[in-house]
Amino acid sequence: VQLVESGGTLVQTGGSLTLSCVASEFTSNRYHMAWFRRAPGKAEEFIGGISRNDVHRSYGESVKGRFTISRDSTRGRLTLQMTLLTPEDTARYYCAAGQTSSLYNVPSTRSGYLYWGQGTQVTVSS
Repeated sequence: VQLVESGGTLVQTGGSLTLSCVASEFTSNRYHMAWFRRAPGKAEEFIGGISRNDVHRSYGESVKGRFTISRDSTRGRLTLQMTLLTPEDTARYYCAAGQTSSLYNVPSTRSGYLYWGQGTQVTVSS
């Protein structure tokens, strides 16, 4: 599956932004999906993910309560809604997809994902 992210831009502190990831094929019930980010000089960070059956969502500690992941199965689109952005959220955001036998699993590490997009840059100004 091919993944293409969009929506990254420059935003002010306290602002909101929505990122989208469009897949080349239908993903619901086939792939678990997630968002990761990488900032210069920092380790890759799991932002959040959604299970194959869209029942379970998991979020990284730094974004809990601020970011929301959803999947539009009819459009093959994974969305990341981000609120209360701070300069610490500045990073390149990547969409990822993987397959497991579990309908509910949401891996939080890179090894759980085989397919990756090219990323979209989010910059939060202070």
